[in-house]
Amino acid sequence: MHGGQGLRLLLLLLTGGLGVQGRNQEERLLKELMSNYDPHLRPAEREADVVNVSLKVTLTNLISLNEREEALTTNVWIEMQWCDYRLRWDPKDYEDLWVLRVPSTMVWRPDVVLENKSQTYSTNEINLQLSQEDGQTIEWIFIDPEAFTENGEWAIRHRPAKMLLNEAVPAEEAGHQKVGFYLLIQRKPLFYVINIIAPCVLISSVAILIYFLPAKAGGQKCTVAINVLLAQTIFLFLVAKKVPETSQAVPLISKYLTFLLVVTILIVINAVVVLNVSLRSPHTHSMACGVRKVFLQHLPQLLRMHMRPLARAAVQDTRPHLQNGSSGWSITTGEEAALRLPHSELLFRQRTRLVQAVLEKLEKGPEPGSSQELCGSLKQAAPAIQACVQACNLITRARRQQNHFDSGSEEWFLVGRVLDRVCFLVMLSLFICGTAGIFLMAHYNQVPALPFAGDPRPYLPTSD
Repeated sequence: MHGGQGLRLLLLLLTGGLGVQGRNQEERLLKELMSNYDPHLRPAEREADVVNVSLKVTLTNLISLNEREEALTTNVWIEMQWCDYRLRWDPKDYEDLWVLRVPSTMVWRPDVVLENKSQTYSTNEINLQLSQEDGQTIEWIFIDPEAFTENGEWAIRHRPAKMLLNEAVPAEEAGHQKVGFYLLIQRKPLFYVINIIAPCVLISSVAILIYFLPAKAGGQKCTVAINVLLAQTIFLFLVAKKVPETSQAVPLISKYLTFLLVVTILIVINAVVVLNVSLRSPHTHSMACGVRKVFLQHLPQLLRMHMRPLARAAVQDTRPHLQNGSSGWSITTGEEAALRLPHSELLFRQRTRLVQAVLEKLEKGPEPGSSQELCGSLKQAAPAIQACVQACNLITRARRQQNHFDSGSEEWFLVGRVLDRVCFLVMLSLFICGTAGIFLMAHYNQVPALPFAGDPRPYLPTSD
């Protein structure tokens, strides 16, 4: 038992001694390297030497893109490699110590800062270049598949890295050099299709359906169209809060919402015009022959509209002048005839009783001594018969005038129906063509196959 404990204690002492010895080697190496080291001096043996600095950017996360502020938020690791001749040692002198990790504040570091756009450096002191692995220059932003987190809104299509040097100027006279890292991203449209585009299309289709209301229901049409217009305005307001405030380019979603607003306003205008035409009458408007021929004959046939043929009024003179012999009143228009028609019917009933009495006497046959009385009755009934005939003519002409008025109003109503159908087809075609055109613009507005036009290099690893 005591022997086992002694062996264990001996092993612990040996292990501790080796650890202390290892730490002592690192401490000794660090002390010797940093004894005369100045971190503010560039690691160049001669003044004319240029320090080569290799850059490598590893993308770990594409967090978000603030379109309004035009700011891209990412997490990246910047890896820089250079050779500092003052930090050389022989591993054999330090018990095969090959790696020494020290705080970055103790050594010289190139003044490299990653910015949103670019950073310039003096070529007389530092020569920036892209890192190389396995003899291949890494001309892309490296993505660690284990550490990278996929973004739910944006997809990375290209991630090239490119040296931005002016080839026309010699390197020793260039003065500054640039290394650009690019991210070509494309929006994943599912969120906007479900939450903005699909509701806008459905709401706008409701505005098209108002043409199925009767032509005289202009008030209901305008109400529905204005409600749709308000809903589209809300969507446009929500989108305007996300897009950048710039006049250099207009997003497709803003173009589409503006197009829907224009279509809805045109629908409101069409509803007002159709309502104005449908409520016309012969008292206010006279229909031209060309209008009647186009809207009541040709267009209904082209549009496959089934309409009952109109009965033309028999009275051509719309301002007849009828004189009642017994009472002396006259009729000049259809409205006056409608007002005086009850008086004519009363007069007609009074005269009818007198004529009926005379006809009953004639049916009974001549009685002795009644010839003189019959002649007197006929003489007395002659004005009544004449008044009855005039009353009948008055009623007939008033009815014809009313029929003519109804026929004219119905013609204007049918013209409104045809105009409503024409507007429906025009607006439906405009809505479908505009929606399809803007969606096709979005479909063909894709990231190019190569990141730079005219440059055949894909700037991607061969495994991609």
